[in-house]
Amino acid sequence: MNAGRWLCSGLLAASLGARADDATQKVLNCMRANIPPSLQIKEVELASVDRSGAERLLKGKVYVSRDNGLIRVLLRISKPNDLDGAAYLMREGGASKKDDIFLYLPALQRVRKISGGSADAPLLGTDFSYNDMKQLQAAFGDSQTSLDKPTILEQRPVHVLQLQPPAGSGARYSRVRTYVDQKTCVALKAEFFEGNVLRKELSAPADSLKRADGYWYLSDLTMRDVKENTSTRLKVVGVVGSEQELPSRLFDPTSFYRGN
Repeated sequence: MNAGRWLCSGLLAASLGARADDATQKVLNCMRANIPPSLQIKEVELASVDRSGAERLLKGKVYVSRDNGLIRVLLRISKPNDLDGAAYLMREGGASKKDDIFLYLPALQRVRKISGGSADAPLLGTDFSYNDMKQLQAAFGDSQTSLDKPTILEQRPVHVLQLQPPAGSGARYSRVRTYVDQKTCVALKAEFFEGNVLRKELSAPADSLKRADGYWYLSDLTMRDVKENTSTRLKVVGVVGSEQELPSRLFDPTSFYRGN
């Protein structure tokens, strides 16, 4: 699970976890069913606030596709000017393969494959790491997933999932607790623990739940680093579309960074 591969539908939903019982699998299947075959978000904003209160804003587009059931996600940055053209690609590997993460920075003019400890580094100065971003694409991967007693968030019934990485995996987080809205199968909150200490929290207000073409997504969510006292807010501010088939070159490691 590496950096706690969590979430669903800020844009998406979650992948099938390993070793889940029938009740848990039912929740995971519902989350997975909420992922459209393709998705294009015309504009997202990532607003990061450091411990001094200074803010930095990134803008870009997101493209999502399912290829034989496996999720591919592309984030392209358009602002600020020094990062215009930067691109991030995640390709879900499936049960027998690891996920692939690729980063293109225009200043370097080359594609870099993200792996190992680098995958826990901040993504373009935000509070999301490269592995954390997988959570937005849905991956519980090989983590052990169990269902706890349900609870209430903002007057909405939610399932509570506990995720633990397999022994010896080298995962940064010892466990992740995820709160999944029972009506929409979208995760509204996730807590990331290092040992027994809460390190990060990803949350979204219930009124940020939106629906497009029959699929639910979150339009506003925030990652908070409890230890560093920093945060990044992700907002979907453009039109979301899920009907148009996206070209495969958008998710190809040799071409994902090139223009439309």
